[in-house]
Amino acid sequence: MRRLKSVDVCSGAGGLALGLENAGFDPVLLLDNRPIACETLRANRPDWNVLQLDLLDFDPVEHPTSYDVDLLSAGLPRVKSSATAKREETGIEQQLLRATVLLAHAVQPRALLIENVPELVEDQDFADVREYIQQELSHLNYGFHWFVVNAADFGVPQDRKQGILVALKEEYFDGFHPPIPTVTRHVTVGEALHTSMSSRGWAGADAWAAQADHVAPTLVGGSEKRGGADLGLTGTKKAWARMGINGNALADEVPGPDGIQESDHSGSELKKLTVDQTAILQSFPKDWRIEGKKTWKYRQIGHASPPPVGKALGMAVAAALRA
Repeated sequence: MRRLKSVDVCSGAGGLALGLENAGFDPVLLLDNRPIACETLRANRPDWNVLQLDLLDFDPVEHPTSYDVDLLSAGLPRVKSSATAKREETGIEQQLLRATVLLAHAVQPRALLIENVPELVEDQDFADVREYIQQELSHLNYGFHWFVVNAADFGVPQDRKQGILVALKEEYFDGFHPPIPTVTRHVTVGEALHTSMSSRGWAGADAWAAQADHVAPTLVGGSEKRGGADLGLTGTKKAWARMGINGNALADEVPGPDGIQESDHSGSELKKLTVDQTAILQSFPKDWRIEGKKTWKYRQIGHASPPPVGKALGMAVAAALRA
């Protein structure tokens, strides 16, 4: 079966691109403005054409491989509503969204995939954003599928809802159907992390895994403008605590035989996750290397799109393009 060609922008740690690769797409170009993200992409796929550049500065004329592709994909920074963006200094998230739409306008891929917050699909506060996208692309004979998926429905041990836009050229539109869940039962945190938690002989790993009997709350990478890695806001940390996890920081190692994590000086009986464990919860494969120090690794992981979701979306797009 013919492999399909894609361009991926705001690629981050490569979760979406990896999922799309597993679905049959080979990227001719991946774009991200952060050096550490580009290092991660190159470390895992030396043959990928990775360009470190701000999307706002990208000119497809200078990169002709971006033309005549089957798919333009974008795992963009979480978009804020127009009202919120106006209160902030830059509104960079909406700028990047509009830049993606204009790039689609320029290169006219057969399909466009944008992954973002569920509110982009459902909320009235984003109606103007949806209208902008459709006005820019509808006259180029794109049709639009807006829908929400939850990563937990695709085997990711995490309650992670994602707003999805798939726009396809008219001849492919009717062949697209949003992906259906691939699991009938969600994977819990305890199931996902039991092997890791018990790897140093922790005697309490079985009891901990039995307690951690829900999917994880949504992992968040946090802002690059503030301090170290933690697992979210107060409400989210309470949900983690109910599963025996201290969400205030990450540890450097899993518990030892006596349950001690040497890097944890909090005095709490709750266990801290490691960066590698957060990658498991995001469903990155074990051999996928995330470059950088601990906080930067976690930010890349938390901002990523889980690869199994990318694969499901890619398979749905590929089926439409091959119909």
